[in-house]
Formats: sequence, structure tokens, C-alpha cells
Amino acid sequence: MTTMTETSARFREFKMPDVGEGLTEAEILKWFVQPGDTVTDGQVVCEVETAKAAVELPIPFDGVVHELRFPEGTTVDVGQVIIAIDVAPGSGDAPAPAAAAPDREPAAEPEAEAEPKGRTPVLVGYGVAESSTKRRPRKGASAAPEAAAVAAAVQAELNGHAAPAAPAAPAAAVPAQGGRPLAKPPVRKLAKDLGIDLATVVPTGKDGIITREDVHAAAAPAPAPAAVAPAVAEAPAVVSDSARETRIPVKGVRKAIAQAMVGSAFTAPHVTEFITVDVTRTMKLVAELKEDKDMAGVRVNPLLIIAKALLVAIKRNPEVNAAWDEANQEIVQKHYVNLGIAAATPRGLIVPNIKDAHDKTLPQLAAALGELVTTARDGKTSPAAMAGGTVTITNVGVFGVDTGTPILNSGESAILAVGAIKLQPWVHKGKVKPRQVTTLALSFDHRLVDGELGSKVLADVAAILEQPKRLITWA
Repeated sequence: MTTMTETSARFREFKMPDVGEGLTEAEILKWFVQPGDTVTDGQVVCEVETAKAAVELPIPFDGVVHELRFPEGTTVDVGQVIIAIDVAPGSGDAPAPAAAAPDREPAAEPEAEAEPKGRTPVLVGYGVAESSTKRRPRKGASAAPEAAAVAAAVQAELNGHAAPAAPAAPAAAVPAQGGRPLAKPPVRKLAKDLGIDLATVVPTGKDGIITREDVHAAAAPAPAPAAVAPAVAEAPAVVSDSARETRIPVKGVRKAIAQAMVGSAFTAPHVTEFITVDVTRTMKLVAELKEDKDMAGVRVNPLLIIAKALLVAIKRNPEVNAAWDEANQEIVQKHYVNLGIAAATPRGLIVPNIKDAHDKTLPQLAAALGELVTTARDGKTSPAAMAGGTVTITNVGVFGVDTGTPILNSGESAILAVGAIKLQPWVHKGKVKPRQVTTLALSFDHRLVDGELGSKVLADVAAILEQPKRLITWA
């Protein structure tokens, strides 16, 4: 979705687009350009993180970067201008950067006089202060004005310029009734939602009023040190010596995970069943497949065979591949399998899925698994890749864990947890022998999957892993 506006024949503005389905905001993770840089149509200018994934945004026209409206770490509403481009450089004197920002409230209109009535694509009165490209200090453990002044001084040194004089934080001297920080009701609500104490926020608005961007700046992480001199990496964060806690705003992928897990846990009645199985033959098959020329170039591991086993079990028990439609009071049976694979990434747990996994051959499934994992680890998983899943596998065994009770991915009916594969004493052909053993756990939605159906699915997966030749006879 291309989102832009024209302020004149020369200057164009690019707005934060809805990069997912109905998303309302995104955090700017990294700018790849700076004012004065030349950009071309389709060039990626920044990376943003939504509640679903990290996404790179391309600019839809050629020109020279005139202004970046928000610093890295800022959460921006969909529809707000994030960058201004000079599409006809050299044709005349450029206006001051702030003049190209229709999002911002005119100086003649006091910021505290009126509140916006509903969100519009351009949020008047919620724009960036004139120094928006300068990083502001994070919220510290102390709410004293002195702490804010120290934070500003340290940040100024990190940015490579002199620390501001004492009047740099004039808002501290303009308290409202009883010393209450000045801010609009919507800004107060935003601060409450983000867990920010307004007393610790450095205001930049007129007459010392705290703006929406001031709150976002207080909640944003510290700037990346990549463009800073090596000595800066040694500068300690400005926190109280007695601080024993760290507060991290819940946003982006972590916020989405929390909401989805709570919704799933308290909506679908979970049942979890367990089975311990001898997978020695599966491990031998994995070793053989690694030497097979038909599997050259793809990653072969136990998860591949487990995924195929689950797909066969679903084919034998198709009723498990369904969803509960609360609004229409219907069970929606799916005649396709979009197989989700839970992946731990630096930004949190995500569950991309392999579309139409039921139709894939073993080499195709192996290639799809490899691509899914690599994309997830690189933080490049798209929102579309995480939508429409039907069942999920979570491999907790990679962390050495025996098993767990997984929570269903929202909208799905079943999730299979795979534990660590360990050499254990096992009765095999009447004798105790060392065998490769693992424990599987299947959680399912008891509204549409009863105990018999869930048990059949889990037993079929275990039987295939114990005797992999059933992949041929049962498929």
C-alpha cells in the first residue's frame, strides 16, 4: 500500500502505511537514509515493526531526503507522515523542515485548547516537536527533575554536541495544579497504556505541555550505537543507583503474543495429552535422507519427519484440522493444512506457516521448512506468512526440554509439542536397550476435538515416528 501526500510540486511526504491487515501503528526500528541522501523509486528507506512482524518500507518516488519526521524507536500511527522527499532538488530554496509537516499543530493555536475528535489519517496536534530528529532520554528510575536534566546532558554528549543550558527543560518550571504535569487527556491515556509516569517525561510542547511524541520518546529504547563513536558504548545508562527493576514497554510482537495467548487460553478449553515414543528408526531415517541425492541442498532433521508424520495423521483424522466459529456457532473444517512452526526470534515467538503443506513432497516440505526458519531468524517474516494457520508444531526439544503443555495458536484446533530426543534405556524386543526416545504433547480445543479424536491423532504421530515406513503405507 503506497501512502503519500503532495505538499507542493516539489516536496512529497510518505505516510506510515498499514503494512498488515488492519494494523493501527508501527515502531520505526531503523532508518536506512538520512537528510540529504538521494533515494530512488522502490528503495527501502526504513524498517518498521508491527504487532505481527518487522517490515521494510520502500519509498514510491525519486528525490532527495528532506526530513525524517520521527527518530528510531518511535511508535507511529498509521497515516502519519514519516519522511519528506524533495523530488525536484536544486529548483529553489527549500523550506525549513518543520514547514513540510502538516501533521503538526500551527504555532498560533495553543496545543492545550482542544482535543482531537477521532483519529484521522493526519493526526493534527499529535505531531513531532521541532527537534524530533534528536533522541530524548529514556524514562529513568527516578522521577526527580534533576534526573531528567542529567539524562538530557548525557544524551547531548552521546549525540556529539554540547549539553544544553539549564533552561533546556523549561516545562519543569511550569507545573499545573499542585505540580501535575501538563498534558492532554489522550496523551495521559497513552502514557498510562505504555506504563510511563508523566512526571519523568521531558516536555517539548508550547508552555511546557507534554505531547504524544514526548511520551513515545520516553517509552522508546535507547538509540542503536552503530553510528556513535566507540567510546559511547561504554557510557552507562542514567538510572538510579538503587534501581532493582527494569521496566520494558509491551509493544510490537511481544504485545501481540501476549494478547493472542491470553485470548486463546481463556477462550478455548485446552486439553493436553502426552506420549513417550521410541524414535530410533526415525533418527536412522534422518541419517539416510541426509545422504540421499534427492534431498541434496535441503536441510534434513527430525522436525521434517515429525511434520510429515503430523500431516499424515491429519489426513487419517481430518476432523482435527478445524476451527471454532464463535460468531456463527459453527465448526469450520479445513480441507487444507497450513502447518505452523513456532520460531523463537530476537523479537519474540512467532508462528509462520507453510501454506498447503499437505500437498508437498518430502523434499518440498524440507525446502519450505528451511526457508521458514531462516526468514524468521532474520526477522523478515511477513504478516501474510503468519496468517491462516490451521495446526502448529512447537519444538521445545531444541532447548533440552522434555515436553510441555503448549497453548493453541489463536484460531487453530491443535498444537503438537516435541520434546528433546535422548538416549534412554528402553524395552525393545523383550530386552532393555539404549534407544532414542522423545515425548510428544498434543494440546487441542475440546470444543471441537474430543478425547478420542485427539488420542488417535497423537497415537498416529507416535506410530509413524516409531515405524517410519508407515509414511508410505498410510500416506
